[in-house]
Amino acid sequence: MRILGGNFKGRNLPTLEAKGCRPAMAVVREALFNIIAARGLALSGARVIDVFAGTGSLGFECLSRGAAFVQFVEANRALAKRLADNARLLGLEASRIAAAPADALKLLARPPRIPFDLAFVDPPYGQELLAPVMNLLAAKRWLADGALVVAEVEKHLEYDGWPASLALEADRQYGQTRILIWTHQIPAQRSTPEPSTP
Repeated sequence: MRILGGNFKGRNLPTLEAKGCRPAMAVVREALFNIIAARGLALSGARVIDVFAGTGSLGFECLSRGAAFVQFVEANRALAKRLADNARLLGLEASRIAAAPADALKLLARPPRIPFDLAFVDPPYGQELLAPVMNLLAAKRWLADGALVVAEVEKHLEYDGWPASLALEADRQYGQTRILIWTHQIPAQRSTPEPSTP
């Protein structure tokens, strides 16, 4: 896996093969980060969560481009260990990544200490995991106001029951790969008027 931009541009990282693991193609990653930049999200200093991380190609690309912290969510222990090993190979400070093996639905069921600015979701195809993950990200306050959520999904996926806080910004296809991007907007709190005094 070759990193395309940032401080580690050109670095190659070893990967593992695993069932359901689909590293994002270089052309898709390049297009994706161009879209993110066009949406005004600065990766420098950003907090990123990479759900169903696999090889971590998107999370490492963010770290190379200045992300402050990336949480890799990967249940496969061998893949999670490879993520941690690759972080050490790049000389990344331990405070900038979390890569312990974790089940996505169980982890996302608990609110984070600090919300995230960018979320990648790349669920295994055919397991109907996208909708529950999206709902947990929104309901459990994993997303900061204005955060972007990026999903890679099946080409013919049909589903429109996304959380109300998510506005679909882009729906693009790259060969057999389909990318969806939403912006998360936290609903404004309605203030209760104070009772009038006689």
